Parts: sequence; C-alpha cells; structure tokens
Amino acid sequence: MSPSSSRLNQLAGHLNGNAANPLAVKPAYQVVEQPLGTTRHIRIVTIGAGMSGMNMIRTLRLHLTDYEHMVYEKNPRIGGTWFENTYPGCKCDVPSHNYQFSWRQNPEWSGFFSPAAEIEEYLGRVADEEKMREEIRTEHQVTRAEWDEAKGFWHIKVANLRTKTEFDDYAHFLLDAAGILNHWKWPEIPGLRSFQGELVHSANWPEKFDYASKTVAVIGNGSSGVQILPAIQPDVKKLVHFVREPTWIVPSRLQLITQGQGEEGSVLSELKIEPDGSFPPSQIERFKKDKVFYRKFVKSVEEVVNSNFPLTLKDTEFAAAAQQMATAYMTNALQGDKRLCDAMIPTFPLGCRRLTPGIGYLEALKAPNVTVVTDPITKIVPQGLETTSGELIEVDAIICATGFNVSFCPRFPVIGRQGNLQDKWTKELPKSYMSVAVPGFPNYFTFLGPNAPIGHGSVFTITEHIAKYLTRIIRKCQTEGVKAIEPSPDAVEDLYQHTQMFMPRTAWSGNCASWFKNGTVNGPVTALHPGSRIHFFHMLEEFRGEDWNYTRSGQINRFTYLGNGFSVKEAGDVDSTWYLDEPDKL
Repeated sequence: MSPSSSRLNQLAGHLNGNAANPLAVKPAYQVVEQPLGTTRHIRIVTIGAGMSGMNMIRTLRLHLTDYEHMVYEKNPRIGGTWFENTYPGCKCDVPSHNYQFSWRQNPEWSGFFSPAAEIEEYLGRVADEEKMREEIRTEHQVTRAEWDEAKGFWHIKVANLRTKTEFDDYAHFLLDAAGILNHWKWPEIPGLRSFQGELVHSANWPEKFDYASKTVAVIGNGSSGVQILPAIQPDVKKLVHFVREPTWIVPSRLQLITQGQGEEGSVLSELKIEPDGSFPPSQIERFKKDKVFYRKFVKSVEEVVNSNFPLTLKDTEFAAAAQQMATAYMTNALQGDKRLCDAMIPTFPLGCRRLTPGIGYLEALKAPNVTVVTDPITKIVPQGLETTSGELIEVDAIICATGFNVSFCPRFPVIGRQGNLQDKWTKELPKSYMSVAVPGFPNYFTFLGPNAPIGHGSVFTITEHIAKYLTRIIRKCQTEGVKAIEPSPDAVEDLYQHTQMFMPRTAWSGNCASWFKNGTVNGPVTALHPGSRIHFFHMLEEFRGEDWNYTRSGQINRFTYLGNGFSVKEAGDVDSTWYLDEPDKL
C-alpha cells in the first residue's frame, strides 16, 4: 500500500468517526441519518371548538403529518358564541354568504343576515361532514397550563364538566381559541343582586324567560341591546331603555344594496330579496345551481365588507361625508325627535365604537311603550332601578346587554417562562406578536389576541388565515429541530409602538368608551389591528423568522435537520419533479 493510499484510508476513517488513531478527537457533531423534511411526533391541544378551533382541525389535517390533536370545548355543543348567544333578535350583521368558511360555502342561507341558530346549525353540520367531532371533547374545560422547560411541552389540567373530575394532559403546542366576545360580565351597579324580579344577561339567555306583557328594562345599547330591543318591543307591556352614551346606528348592507347606494355592480343588483331580508326559494335555488353567479356574488359582497376600513380614518372627506350621511339616517329614523336625537346621535367620530346596523332599533325607540333613559343608574333595588335624578323606575325584569370581559387575560393560569400570563396582562397592557403569540410563553398561540382585526368584518376568513400561519410555524418546528419558539420582546415592542402611533389616525382612538380600548375613553386601542383586513392577511403571508427566539432540541448544530443528504420529497411515490409543473411559483 502506498503512503498516499494509506493516508486516504486514514482520512476516511476520520470522516467515519472510526479513526484508529487513539489521539484523534471524535467530532461533537454527527450527521443524523434521516432525510430533510423528517417530522417529529407532536401533540397539539386547542382550546375552543368555535370557528377558530374548527379551522385549526382542517388546516392541520391538510398540511401536517405525524401529530395528534385534541380540542377541548367547555360547552355541551360546538359553535362558540353562536351556541352561547340565543337572545331574541340575535343574528350576524355581516352578510351570510361571507360569514362562512371559504372552504365550505353554503348557498342555502335563508337570508342576507343569518340568525344565530342557523349559524350554529351550519357549524354543527360542517363538523359532522368533516368528521371533526373525533378530535373534540365537549364539556371539557382547560383550567391550568404550565410550561415544562426541560421536556418542551405544556402540562395541562382539564376539568370534565360532566363527571366533575379533573385529569392531566400535555401539548407541545397549546392553541388558545377560546375567543374574546364570550366571557360575559354583569354590570357593576350597586344592589344588582337585590332585584326581586327576573335578572337576565343577554349572553346567558334563559330558555324559559317570558317577557311578554311585562315591564322590562334593557341596559346597554351595544350590538346585543340594539338587536334585543326591537325584537321584544312588540310583546312587552313597557320597555325602559337605559343608555349610558350614544352610539352610531348605520344602514345595513342590505339597505344600501336595495336602495342602490353602493357600487356593488350588476351581480348584486340581480338579487331577489324579501322586505324582511330573507331570500325567496327561487334565489336560493339560483345560488345552488348557478355556480358562476354564486361565486361572483360572494366575491362582490366580500369586496364591500373589505371596503369598510377607510370609514375609520379620521379627518378625511370620505369619513366626514359618511358621518353626515349616518347623522341624516339616524335623524330621519328618529323622526327628528330632538330629545332622542340628542341622546342617541354621537358627537364622537363614526366608528369610534363598533358600527351597528341595528335594523328596526331606532324606529322601535319611537314606539309608545318605549322610554329612553339617559340618567345614569345609581343603584338597583328590589323593585327596580334608581337614577341620579332620584327617580325609582319599577320593572318586572332587567336585561343586561352589558357586554364581555375584553381584557385578553386568559381565564385560567398560563404559566410560562415569565410567570402567569394572567398576572402579566393584569399589571401591564396586553401586547402580542401579530395577535397570535406572546414573549415568554413558548409554543403558546392565540386566535384573535391583542390588536387582532376583530372589528374588520367576517371572523371566519380571518381565522382561516391565522390557522394557516400557525400551522406553518408548527410545521417549521416539527421538521427543523425546534423545541420551542416565542416572539422576541423587541419585535413585540416595535410592533406595539407602530400600532399605537398609527391608531390616532383612526376613529377607534376617539373620545368614546369602547371595548376596543377595554371599556376606557382615552386608553390605548388594544383590540384592533392597525390596518385593513387585507393588510392583516398580507402581513401573515410571510413568516418573519428574525422576529422569533428559538430553543433547539438538544442539538449543537442548527442545521442538523438537513440530515443525510436526501429529502422526503424524493422518497416513496411522491412526485419528485413537482417543480416542472410550477415553474413560476415563488
């Protein structure tokens, strides 16, 4: 054997990690004998089986392998807010054909705006057709989650509400899809529990509550109160409506279309709609059979929904014209009644509070059996309500349409690297990365967290984009040896700074009390995204890896996942020349 051959053999021995030389140091890094794209098995837990949780089930099925997924839902049925809200008049104020999954469209909606029961039925039907229930456990409530740094997963406590027992679970990734507008709260009025009549919250409507022929108080003129009042007004003996501050009531999209005030195009002008907003059978049949027409209709209305954002920009001619039109609309509906106009038409910018179509609401305020009270309530007594004027208003029932806890604090302890998120967001303003992640809480993601586009139109489409974004992150971790991922504090602070510098441009930061600002008048806007729906969708298209901190799975080299030089895209029966079919794909 020549010296050169001997040297080559010796070098090969070194490369194989089997050198005979006892002085050679075995390299710390070893190539892993697996192809690029190999997945590690992970467990994912999602909290909540509303539209967000359902979107997550489908998106994971389409784009992930080698995983298990469990969805815990506290209610006895799926549907989230559409299971919980059953009050009279409850319906969505986003057009029905845009308030649906884009991947499971329903041409059979009964009307332009869907009632709550119909939306809940739709969600249940989709869950059955997609066989989602095998991943959902109803009447199961997550009560605690704590991050285990060593093991790289969340320890979870779950209460079985049927059996009144508790058990342990775990998840490498914990997805909080519990929602923001379903943690209802009573108003903070002294003596509330002393009332001897029927006390009802709009979000917890008793099935057997009979309000007919009674004197009923409705507290609150948010979206729930605005829907309840005209629904019960014809049946009650007397209705006393307590209004803390005015709110903008605007024409519905249906009114704009039927009055020809929009630029919706010829497709919408062809619609057949009954005076009550329902679709006649012939229109539903056309939706079902004429796929081209239906597609154009859905896209046309989606464009209308997406066009709302310019209304919120302050100090523009467009906003001024829209506010002038809204003022004229409300004045006309109130028949010029000076007292009601002064009480109900705001001076703050259009859009400062959530815009509410309120079909029939303003007209109902003029009914003989309705009284609007603007004096603040000082206390509630057994017989009724006392106001600052000293008047006692006796009623048989009180309906509190007083909204939800929108502080963003989780309802259970979420203990990460920086303590309990409940404590953190109680002491500090809630901040997140693109509304989906929080520094110090690895592998914990939220749907519609702080500064999400919750007021920007159909939540269905928004949650679809979030589900895709989160799935891409999880897949990255699963295939690239990332044990834990969290957004960097600097990235979150920079995003927060941009958000709050942007908000003064909008009506959302105006001088009104709003849940956009956690019920404050002058507080920062914590609930809304600083831009349009399309802006949010565009923002989530790319994953900005530079904004995240990573913990590797015990690896010395970040490129361990590159493996043995092969790819899963060339294994088995897969199409290993896919790139020839998509030469222009970026």
